[in-house]
Formats: sequence, structure tokens, C-alpha cells
Amino acid sequence: MVSADFVPIFEQEYRALRPRAPMPPINLRFRRFTSLNTTIRLREGQLHVSLSDLLEGAPENVIRAIAHILLAKLYKKTIDPTQNLRYKRFASSAAVTRQTELIRHARGSKRYFGPEGRFYNLEEVFDSLNVRFFGGLLGRPELTWSEHHARRSLGHYDAAHNTIVVSRVFDRPSSPRYAIEYLLYHEMLHLKHPVRMRGVRRCVHSREFKAEEARFPQLAEAMAFIKRL
Repeated sequence: MVSADFVPIFEQEYRALRPRAPMPPINLRFRRFTSLNTTIRLREGQLHVSLSDLLEGAPENVIRAIAHILLAKLYKKTIDPTQNLRYKRFASSAAVTRQTELIRHARGSKRYFGPEGRFYNLEEVFDSLNVRFFGGLLGRPELTWSEHHARRSLGHYDAAHNTIVVSRVFDRPSSPRYAIEYLLYHEMLHLKHPVRMRGVRRCVHSREFKAEEARFPQLAEAMAFIKRL
């Protein structure tokens, strides 16, 4: 969707950052991104700006902050802390966070490869941990092995799709069960302790989260095995 309504804001912020430079044509579009994405590119003397359609109803001062941040990054200028804080407060607000999660769930895709591996079944491991550490009260999300043998992302919990993904690199006979249990236990704690906002900062691993994680009996052995990977 093309929008000319916000182009004057970008022109004003451009002039503030580059008072003597010629004003390039600015093409601005709203796109159906799966998150609060914003991009800017300079091609053949024209600025191409793409904003998530989640921002269509944003206040003018928020759009102005986005324009300032994008242009400052593009032209390697210092970002105004006030503008940066204004955008962070908007993006981290409860309403925007909730809307972003809904959009990610509705538009995003998640590839499932199932919990049954060649050597380990994630559902069986989850159920065992649930009884041992959570009294069997934790609702089971979707569980799946990753598509590839990822070594950078060993496991993660996707709240938008209520899914725990574990890297297939662990589905081998040489992987001790306690390493897979620890990875799954860590992601289960994300289910119990969702991400919190402290002002404009996301708190992913709260004090309570870390305290429960420390109770895993073979934490040191699991961390050592993961480090060797």
C-alpha cells in the first residue's frame, strides 16, 4: 500500500539531518510484514521506505521518530536519544506488543517436523520433565525438532505459535539425555515465565527464571556438553 501522508514527515527529518543536501524523491509503502519491521534503501538517487502496516495508525510523533532513526542510520548520523526512546516506548507498549504477537501468529508460518526423532521423542522428554519439575501442570505446546542440524540456535520457544523447537543436532546416540532435558527444561521455563517489560527493556530471563533454572540437577554437565558443540 502506497502512502503519501507520511512523506512530508520524512522530508522534514531529512532536511533536519542534511540541511544542505539535495532532497531525494521519497517512496513510502506500508507492507504486510509479520512484525514491526521498518526498512529504508537508497537506490538510483531515490529513498525507498517500507513500514509495517501495523504503523498505519501510529501517532505522528512516533512516525517522526521512525523517520529520524531510519535516516540517521542510513546516513550514519547520531540518533537523537529522545526520538529513540519515543519509538521504544511505543513498540514496547502492551497494546502494540499484543497486536504484534497476533499478527505474527496470523501471518507467520512455522514449519513443523514433529517431536519424533531418530533417537529421542520430545513429547516423552517433555512429559517426564513436566512431572518432575512442574507437577504435571504445564500445558504442552507444539514440540518439534528443527529442520537442520543447527548449532547456533540450539533451542527456542516461539510464543506467537506456542512452539518449542530443539536443534536436530541433539538427536543422535552420542547426545546424553540430560543435555536434551536441560534444553527442553530451559524452554519450558519460558512458558512458565513469559517475557516481561521493564520500561522499554525486555526481561527474557527474570530472577525467578534463573533461580528455577539453577535447580536442574545436571546443569553443569549439560552446559559443558553444549559448550563442546
